[in-house]
Order: sequence, then structure tokens, then C-alpha cells
Amino acid sequence: MDEQNHPNKEAEREAADEQMVNEAYQRLLDSYLSSPHRKKVDIINKAFNFARQAHKGVRRLSGEPYIMHPISVALIASAEMGLGSTSICSALLHDVVEDTDYTVEDIETLFGKKIAQIVDGLTKISGGIFGDQASAQAANFKKLLLTMSDDIRVILLKICDRLHNMRTLSSQPANKQYKIAGETLYIYAPLANRLGLNKIKNELEDLSFKYEHPGEYESIKARLATTESDRNQLFEEFTAPIREALDKMGMKYEIRARVKAPYSIWTKMQNKHVTFGEIYDILAVRIIFTPENRESEINDCFRIYVAINKLYRSHPDRMRDWVNRPKANGYQALHVTLMSKRGQWIEVQIRSDRMNDIAEQGFAAHWKYKAGEIGEIGEDSELSDWLHTIKEILDDPQPDAMDFLDTIKLNLFASEIFVFSPKGEILTMPAGCTALDFAFQIHTFLGSHCIGAKVNHKLVPLSHKLQSGDQVEILTSKSQHVTPSWLNFATTAKAKAKIQAILRRYDRETQKEGENTLREFLKQHNMELTTSTIDRLCEIHDISKPEKFFLALGEKTIILGDNDIDELLEKKKKRSGWRKYVPFLGNDDEKPNKPAVGEEEEEEDGSPKLITVTKDFNRKKAFVLTDENLRRLIFPSCCRPIPGDDALGFIDNKNHIEVHRRDCPVATKLKSSFGNRIIDVKWDTRRRTFFDATIQLSGIDRIGLLNEVTGVISSQLNVNMQKLVISCKDGIFEGTIEMKVYDRSEVSKIIESLRQITDLKEINQIV
Repeated sequence: MDEQNHPNKEAEREAADEQMVNEAYQRLLDSYLSSPHRKKVDIINKAFNFARQAHKGVRRLSGEPYIMHPISVALIASAEMGLGSTSICSALLHDVVEDTDYTVEDIETLFGKKIAQIVDGLTKISGGIFGDQASAQAANFKKLLLTMSDDIRVILLKICDRLHNMRTLSSQPANKQYKIAGETLYIYAPLANRLGLNKIKNELEDLSFKYEHPGEYESIKARLATTESDRNQLFEEFTAPIREALDKMGMKYEIRARVKAPYSIWTKMQNKHVTFGEIYDILAVRIIFTPENRESEINDCFRIYVAINKLYRSHPDRMRDWVNRPKANGYQALHVTLMSKRGQWIEVQIRSDRMNDIAEQGFAAHWKYKAGEIGEIGEDSELSDWLHTIKEILDDPQPDAMDFLDTIKLNLFASEIFVFSPKGEILTMPAGCTALDFAFQIHTFLGSHCIGAKVNHKLVPLSHKLQSGDQVEILTSKSQHVTPSWLNFATTAKAKAKIQAILRRYDRETQKEGENTLREFLKQHNMELTTSTIDRLCEIHDISKPEKFFLALGEKTIILGDNDIDELLEKKKKRSGWRKYVPFLGNDDEKPNKPAVGEEEEEEDGSPKLITVTKDFNRKKAFVLTDENLRRLIFPSCCRPIPGDDALGFIDNKNHIEVHRRDCPVATKLKSSFGNRIIDVKWDTRRRTFFDATIQLSGIDRIGLLNEVTGVISSQLNVNMQKLVISCKDGIFEGTIEMKVYDRSEVSKIIESLRQITDLKEINQIV
């Protein structure tokens, strides 16, 4: 009976899949047809049918037909970015070349050169971003940025692809979730921000937060839900007089409430060491108006500003004019912070409908107001300038993988200041930049020979930080050359990249000298320059790479002597022993024994031997942290995780396991660059192992306060204090307490108990 029912079930499943796909595609068409783009439905139908056939029979990890992914990416491109038919077709076809036997040439024959070019760009950057090595990942990110200069739609569609992957991340194993979420926070969210995709940036951050810190995410969501009615009431009270004033002015407008995203709230809680209840800017107000004509929209912004300023007192230091001077990503708005009748500051953002579209959809909307269908890259000077900077960074042929990503991120995150040249020309620079950065921004020759600067006609060093409105003149000397110390105060991507490129050129010359020195030294002792000899010398001097060894020889920080020859000859003698004739025994030096996970071993001094991961270790399965194995793992000082923290494991170069907090800055880099070495870990401790924790306190000093603090920790909670540092100045009490705890819940309990003490104002854990 079951055998007869089986074909029916299969047919039912296929019919359900067919209906799901058709409904999803109809939503895509409805979105496109309601947009202002030219209605090229025929080519979209053709792309959909082609992709559907190409992916037939393939399913995603979630179980749904694979074609649902390209449709979803195309829908994001259409509905959330406002892109047109070329982008929609490219989104529908973006996985065809990578996952099937079709080629880019096939796409070009059927759909034309432009769609084929975008699909080719997406294919080049897709596989390696999830690759096994950091260098592969950086190389693909490099390709991603190179393709941007051909057509911005490549990067926009890659962000759409990543957004859908994040929305469906629940079907992936935990270690993959941490890797993809970390990579998203490290690369894609700042990239979306730089392109003005504010809404998408917020969602990418929130989804990453949801998978990395599910407990905190749910807690903040619950708090937002419970405080919603109070926020709604505040919004209505605050906006009622504003609506009345705008109605009198005859403005066509809408007023929206903007609620701070969970990730932004959590970040502020971490950075400011405050609780949810102490964050006062959760609610902001947006006034979005439609001007009578485009010429009057800037004036209308200020008319509204004047009108609401008569109703509420404004904060003198928190007015931001992004209308006359838009951000580099195209963002325009007038921000003002007003005091509500409840005694609470509320930020109001005033923007036209065009400005709002650009804030939500970034450069895609920017073009919509210029030329209907999204145009070529050259149409927007600000984006062209940014891409030109990235191209200059990419000109250097061999940047280190992580340095390259960090350099790019310097530009992605930067907020701007405006400085003037001696002739009065305005340059946009990242906030926190130095006089040296300014010199390299003007010209590489100027940067590499600069000796100082005059800022506002006053002599300053190269490390001087520039402020908005500064006038800067660079002083140079032909005898000046780039030094490694410059990297300590260069902050912009361009300056760092140029300095590193020049230093690498110097290094190559020094390495050549070092190599010649080694060759001569070995020749004197009748030895040849071989790879194994170089590797052994690197091992003797504890240097990781031959290039670094040659550099040290060239700089004469290493001088070769008789000891090196003795070590090399000793190594040869070992290898010529009888063991080399027995293949399965091999050589002890070449094949170190690697115990399996869980195998108990001790070092010679009696300390526990670190766990070594073997090839049989299942990286998809969570590794359980117990009281028994904690001492055999590495807990780096960068974040000091304790039981109860959201943690992950990282398999280092020696196959040992490091345990990091998931929000640790070091872990963020590891997730985005060494994703295949990330493992999920779960705490299963039985309150037998103590961990170090440090709590920071501040408050108003009074007699007996310290006694109350120590009484709560030692007497009430029975916690062992290790170190207590207290200082008082001008009636303010500050201190740190180091203690031994079992887990995170114990720290939370201590902080909660200390909050009950009168006059203690701030209590937080130092990570």
C-alpha cells in the first residue's frame, strides 16, 4: 500500500513546489510592474524559465526548490533596492554558471553582453567568499571590488544575495552560521552602509546579531515589545503639534516613528555599559515631505526646521546639516534633537521623499532620480571617487589578506570631515585622519616625502589629527623617505596601502641582500642553499616565513655563525639514522604525534597537554566544554570567555582549540577570514572551575559605601575577591574588583545586587 502511495506523495510535493515557485515569481513581477522602470517583462520571463530549467531537481538545505533563492534575490533587487530589468534578470541567472553546465558565453548569446557581464562578475566572487583560506576569501573580495568599477549592479546584487542567505541561515549548522554572520558584520553590513543601503544594513546587522547572540537578541526584542505602547503614546503626543504646524504651512508630508534596531541597542549597551532602560534614543521621528518642485526641497527642509523649533526647545550641539553637504554615500537629511514635554530628547530627521528613497535604497535610488533605469558608474562623482581609491589600493600586487580587508574597512566605516587645501579647495576626508593622510590623498610623491604640515598656518607634526574646516599645507623634502613608524599614525586606506607598498619595495631589496648573505655563508661551509636548509634555519631562529628570515639577514638583526652549522649538521645526522629505512615509523621530527580529541596526556612538567584536533574530528558538531577539558584548551586574553558567554571555537595553526566570545574583535576577524576553522562550542560545566572576572564601579562617595560593596560580594553572595582597587576624587568614587566566579550568571547576580546599593551609579563587567 505504501509503495502505491509513494508516487502520489511525490506528485503532491511537486505540485506544491510548482505553486510555491509560481506565486513567488508573480510577487516579483508585481513588484517590477509597480516600479517606474520600462516594462521589459519578456526578457524577465525568459530569464526565469531558463533559470528554472537549469536548477530543476535541485533543493536548498532548507528543502525548498533551489529556484526560490534566485527569485528571492531578484525580489530584493526590485522591491527593496528599486533596480530594473537588467538587474532582475542577472539575479535570476546569478547561480546558473556556477552550479550548472551553462557558461557565460551561453548567457551572453541568450541575454546579451550586459547581463552576461554582471552574471560573470557575480560568479567570480561567489564561491571563494565561503572558501577554505583567508587568502582565497580576500582574493574574491578583491575581485568583488574590481567588478564594481565595471558595473555597480554587481555589488548591489551580491548584497541582495547575502541578505537572502542571512534570511535563510537557520538551515545551516551552527559553525557555518557564526562564520557567515561574522563575515556579514565584517564586510557586507559596512559595504551596504557605504552604498547608502541603510535599511538593508540594519537587517544584515540584526540577523547577524540574532545568530551570534540569540539570547540577547530575544531579550531586546521582548523589551521592545513590552515598551511599544508607551513609545506609541509618546510618538502621538510629540507629533500632534508638529502635524498641526505642517498642516497650516500646507505641506504634503507623512510622519513616521523610527525605532532603534536591536543590534544598535545592544552595541550601545556594550559600548556605554548601560542597561536597556538607560537608552533614551530608541525612538526617533522622521518627517518625509513632498516638495512642490525639486528646486525648493532644501528650503522646505529649513522651513520645517524653523516651524518645529518654535514648538520645542532644540539641543544646541545636536543639529546635523546633511542637506547642504550630503554624506559620501548620498545620504541627505536635516537632523535636529528636540526636548519633548516628558523631558526626553527626541531626534527628528527632516527629509524629502527623494532624500528618503536615497536613504533607504542608496545609490540605486540616486540614479532613479537621474535617468530612470540605473545608469553607468561615471554618472556619480562621489561613488567614482570612492571606487578610484579602492582601485589604487588594489594596484599593489601582493597585499596580505587580512591587511587588505582591514584597509578596505577603514574606508567603509569612515565618517567624513571637510578640509581645505592652501588654495581653498575642499577635500572630503575620513574623521580622525592625520596630516600624513592628507598628503597621500593629494599625491603619493607628496606623501612619501613630507616632513610636516602647516594647519591653519601653524606648524604641526605628520601625526597631527585634522578637524573639519582646517586649512592644510604640506611641507616636503627630497631627502625624506617612508619609515615603518608612519603606519602608526596613518589612518586612511589610501595612505596605509601606499606606505605598505613602498616599504615592501624596500623590503624586497633588503631580502635580496639577505639571500646573497646566506648563499655566501653556506658556500664557505660547503653546503647548498636548499628549501629544507632555509626551513631549518627559520625553525632555529623561530621565524615563520623564509621572506622574514632573509629580511632579518639583510637588516643584520640575525648574524649567522657556527651554531647554525652545528644545528644543520645535527639535523642531517638525525635523518641519516636507521629509522628512515622503516617507512611506517618515519622521522620523529617530521611526523609529530597528534593525539585525538579527548585523549588525556600530560607535558613533562605535569601540566595538561593541549587538545589537538585530528582529521576525524567532526567540525559540524558542537564541541562540549567541560570542567575536565577546559585546562586543555586555549582561552586568549583578548576576551576571557566564561561559562554562560556566547562562545565559539577556533582551530589554530597547531590544531589546538582557542575559545573566544562571539563578539570578540579577534573572533570577528577569524570568522570572516578562516571560516572553515570555526567550530560551535557548548558549555557543560558543573561549577567546579573558577574563572577570573573584573567588575568596574563608580558612584558618589560616602562613609560606609565600600563596606556595603564588599559585604554584598563576600558575605551575601560568598564570592572570593582577589583584588580591590579604589580611588576617590572630588566626591566621586571609582574602583575595580577582581574576583573568582563559576559562570556568567554569577557575574549578573553580583551586578544586580550591587545596583541596589544607594549612590552606586555605574556597574559593569570589564571584558
